Formats: sequence, structure tokens, C-alpha cells
Amino acid sequence: MTKDGYYTSGEFAKKANITLRTIRYYDRQGILKPSKVAENGYRLYTDADFAKLQKILSLKYLGFSLEEIMTMTINDNDRDYMKESIRLQLNLVQKKMEHLKMVEQSLKDTAKRIETSSEIDWNEVMELLHVTNMEKSLVEQYKNASNLDIRIDLHKKYSQNPVSWFDWIFRKLHLSAGDEILEVGCGTGALWKGHEDQIPHGVHITLSDRSEGMVKDARKLLGDGKGVFSYETFPCEKIPKEKEKYDLVIANHVLFYLKDRQEALREIKRVLKPGGMFLCSTYGSRHMQEITRMVQEFDQRITLSANHLYEEFGLENGKEQLMDVFSDVQREDYEDELLVDQPEPLISYILSCHGNQHEYLASRYLEFKEFVRRRVEEEGRMKITKNAGIFLCRG
Repeated sequence: MTKDGYYTSGEFAKKANITLRTIRYYDRQGILKPSKVAENGYRLYTDADFAKLQKILSLKYLGFSLEEIMTMTINDNDRDYMKESIRLQLNLVQKKMEHLKMVEQSLKDTAKRIETSSEIDWNEVMELLHVTNMEKSLVEQYKNASNLDIRIDLHKKYSQNPVSWFDWIFRKLHLSAGDEILEVGCGTGALWKGHEDQIPHGVHITLSDRSEGMVKDARKLLGDGKGVFSYETFPCEKIPKEKEKYDLVIANHVLFYLKDRQEALREIKRVLKPGGMFLCSTYGSRHMQEITRMVQEFDQRITLSANHLYEEFGLENGKEQLMDVFSDVQREDYEDELLVDQPEPLISYILSCHGNQHEYLASRYLEFKEFVRRRVEEEGRMKITKNAGIFLCRG
């Protein structure tokens, strides 16, 4: 270590017990840049860089690609990054342990059957293959849940409406004692967090999603709420429930993702009781338009969604689609905007979107980070339009 507290690349690699070649590779990829470059060209690292390296190696072990690791570590100079880093790694390690226990049990079961049978059941071997290969889907499920949390957190932190989005929706539900409720596409279950004490006696809520990982995250967030919540995995285009079962069905920012939206709407109407209500939310064409303009100013090829979700099902065209199935459809808009004074949450939000941004930012992440930082610094507080609302449907 130099007298001013820096390590050369060689010293840093030796102390971390990895090769100098690896350190240089991470430097070239922009994943772990040195804290300082000396006048003589030496690339110098600090003790804080060991924490960054530990996170990189941990994520690599857990199955993430270098591109994914870049997006998950780009904001690690943020003052709270160490706390968030440990939380993220702990969450992932727990999921890895759950998966390994599942693999262990499957291997034991298969080995026992082979010992007691003269012939190998190849269907069991195929099932074992699926369980073993499930790790890839677990990584994908974690990324989806993590990205959803990033987008929710941006709105929580910087929204100007004192009534949050979820509080506003909850007030529109008008729950009554004994109601049977179904939420389709429940995600992490965030709609209900903090509202548990406001749910009337005898209400039962089924949280469903096509993603098993999302349902697990919702269960982890909410528990069973003393019998209030139950959890199921199924697509909303095929709801495995009897006719006229629910007083209320909720689809919060879900319908624009569906390939067969009309089939899902018919299924939702089928399971609604006569006089029951369907509440669905969506965006309008102006939603987050300043962020869209900013990323396209950096690179006009970037789109933050594979398609414009509001064109699929938005505030402007949603009522027309809903009227094909429901006789009474009312629209209500949520008035709000974001005032963002820090670049890191914006960068995380952009990287969490479903578009092609990674394709064009892969070799330019650090340049893009600096671009966003300058933009926020110039504006002081970046004003971002929110254009979202709900449709209330009956009949």
C-alpha cells in the first residue's frame, strides 16, 4: 500500500487473492474502475474497492452476467451502497439456498427410486433436469422483482402528491366486511403493504401472478395476514375459479402486458359477482416523458419499453377496450409529478425498464451515468410528469 492509502493493481489483486488479469479485465469492462490514476499511469485502488469487488464476485457466483452486474453496481458510489449491497446479496443467497435444497431433495428422491427399481424412469430424470436448470429462472425472477421495486421506490421517494399511488388506489376499493377479492398480476404485493389494519373483518384476498417468484415475494412481504391473504400462481387469461366468486378484481399495471387482453377481461368478468367491480390501472402517453426524452437525447435508438405500453392499453384507449366486455366503465386520473434531485435513482429506474437500453448502453454505462448526473445538476430538481389512473368497471 502507498503511504496515502492506495493499492497498486498488483497489490490490490494479491490482497484480494485474485489474478491481476481479472482486475485489469474488470477495469476495461468498466465494472471496477480504479479510484485514482496516478501521474505515472499507475491505477490505484482503496479499501472501499474491496467491497465493490466482493459484490461483483458474489453476483458472478450467483449466476449474473457481467452486463447484469454492471447495471446492479453502477450506483455503488452512493453513500448507502454498502448497506444495500449486503441486503441484495443476502436476498440472493437465500434464494440460492432454497434452490439448492430443492435440488438436494430431488437428487435424494431420484437416487432412492433408482435403488428400489430395476428400470430407470426417464420422466423422473427429466423432472430432475428441470429442477436443476431452475436456477436460471430464479435469477430472472429476482431481476424482475428487483426492477419492480426500483420503479416503485422512485415514485415513493419523489412523488409530490401526499397521497401515494397505493394509498389512492386502496381508497378506491371501498372494501366491505366479508368481501372476496382477487388481485391478478399482484407482483410483490405492494398494494396491500401498510394497509393490513384497514382491511374490514372477514375480507379474503387472493393474490395471484403468472410468476411463481413474484408470488413468493408477495407471500414473504405480507404473510397470511391471519388468514386474510392467500397466494396462487396462474395467468389472468385462464383463472381457475368458479363463476361469480369475487366481489372485486384488481389488475394494477397489468393489462398492457397481455397478448390476449380480451380473453383476460372475459375471464375477469366471469369470476365477478353480479354488481361486482373490476379496478384496473394504466399509464397515459405523457407518463415519464422527460425521462424518455433524456435517454433519447443520449442515444436516439434507446426505447425504455419494447413497445409503448399506453398504446397497448392506456388512459387514452383503455375505456374503448373495456367497453367490449363491461357495460359501465369510469376513468379517474391520479394527479402527481416527480421532482428528482439525485441522479442515481433515475439511472436505476432507466436500467430497470423493459426496453433495449442495455443494448446501447453496454459499453457506455459510465458515460451515461455522467450524462444523467450533469443533467440533474443543471436542472437542480428534474421535473417528471406522471400520467396514470384507473378504470372502474361494472356489468
